[in-house]
Amino acid sequence: MKRTALFITAALLASSPVFANEDLCTVNLQKIDDALAANNNIGDPLRDQVKELHMKAQQAQQNGDTEGCINASSMALQRLEQPSTNGSGGESS
Repeated sequence: MKRTALFITAALLASSPVFANEDLCTVNLQKIDDALAANNNIGDPLRDQVKELHMKAQQAQQNGDTEGCINASSMALQRLEQPSTNGSGGESS
């Protein structure tokens, strides 16, 4: 009986990173949706890039490619977080 419980516990622990990755994919997609809805000051080139990455992430998620979803959605979030990526001139010195 103890062996069965140990085996079940080990199986659950081994599968937990998959669930965590799926959650990260979903969370990232929601963050992108929220950022696009909340920020009207995003320039068109950046907005288009983010929307394209968002679409790629959604397609990857639908195809069961969790890693692809995380990669595309993380790139979109990074672009949203970068200062002056909308072509407004960059940082001043």
